[in-house]
Amino acid sequence: MVPALLLVSCCARLSAPDDPFEPVNRVVFGFNERVNRHVTLPVDWVYTYQVPVGLKRPLHNVLTNLQSPVVFANELLQCRVQSAAETLARFFLNSTLGLGGLNDFAETHAGLPPQHADFGQTLADYGVGSGPFLVLPVVGPTSVRDAFGALVDVVADPLFYIPGGWSLLAHTGTVVGIETVQSFQAHANALYLRTQLSDASLEPYTTMRSAYRQTRRSELQRASVRAK
Repeated sequence: MVPALLLVSCCARLSAPDDPFEPVNRVVFGFNERVNRHVTLPVDWVYTYQVPVGLKRPLHNVLTNLQSPVVFANELLQCRVQSAAETLARFFLNSTLGLGGLNDFAETHAGLPPQHADFGQTLADYGVGSGPFLVLPVVGPTSVRDAFGALVDVVADPLFYIPGGWSLLAHTGTVVGIETVQSFQAHANALYLRTQLSDASLEPYTTMRSAYRQTRRSELQRASVRAK
């Protein structure tokens, strides 16, 4: 762990020509750090240790299943035909035999684990550059490309249009809320590691930026391999 921290810290000191908004990003980063330490991590502690496993697992399964249409669409756009077929099969099996997604029937009985694909990946697959680095309030590190991709994913989600009488804000809040809860535990676990990394670094902001870039690069590489 220590060598990895030192490696990331060294890489983080390199110049960042694609971070023209660094002064603003640093201010937002400081705000996010306070929110994470005083809100997100305490909430995660309650979720991890106080909510029964018997409730967390079905909730996770349902929310993962609800994201299947967006994952399926992005896999098709990325020409990941086999992955798209597996995601479609997962959605069908879990929505029926899995009782609306409460049970991950597809993984347990058909050997079809959940997959991930987002519109940021799709844009990268078509050669769109990441653009300037951004740190968004609460959301955290991203890029212009991936922030736009996340917005497209929200609007493309079928839940965004159900029910039809809701306001734009209500639709957006519902989809974003579902996505947040769905990935909350994984996000909080990663947040804990990032907090340790930040505490061990002389330059927390640049360390965070470097760690984010490496993580996102790995995600894009894995998606590219699955497409072949």
